[in-house]
Amino acid sequence: MASVGVLALQGDVREHVAILGALGASVVEVRHVEDLARLDGLIIPGGESTTMARLLVTSGLREPLRARLANGLPVLGTCAGLIMVARDIVDGRADQWSFGVLDVAVRRNGFGRQVASFETVVAVEGIGPVAGVFIRAPQVVATGPEVTVLARHDHGSGPTPVLVRQGSVLGCAFHPELVGETRIHELFLSSC
Repeated sequence: MASVGVLALQGDVREHVAILGALGASVVEVRHVEDLARLDGLIIPGGESTTMARLLVTSGLREPLRARLANGLPVLGTCAGLIMVARDIVDGRADQWSFGVLDVAVRRNGFGRQVASFETVVAVEGIGPVAGVFIRAPQVVATGPEVTVLARHDHGSGPTPVLVRQGSVLGCAFHPELVGETRIHELFLSSC
């Protein structure tokens, strides 16, 4: 049984914890540096990326987590979590940072502000159609050569990557956990 952490500083922690538990994973809500030692994988949930970054600094988790990710800890970043694992944030604040373990550039709120939130079905390579919720979702605007695009969505301006993988790092622009979708989590658990 994999021991999977959910970064529990801010965001939709409860929904990820419930899905991981239902899938049989041993779940750790990560709030302290010592929580990182026993993990086989980590989910960085949706929330607000600048708030999450600030809380990672004030909790003392930023550098220990950076080291674990640099050493290959499998990670799934959903929505704000995708921003946190991205190489570049094209419209971030001047003081905004990310872990840079996924060779993508993202635009915050790339699918629109809060009032433009939507639900749709996304066709995922190797899985099939999955339900996804886009809430102030980041948009992947560039991918590096080692990044595999697993799903795209056309929201009116052409198909855009919404689920990407680079080794044991998955980045998801939408929230599968908000509708009880488990297959993205199952895909992630297969790399833990």
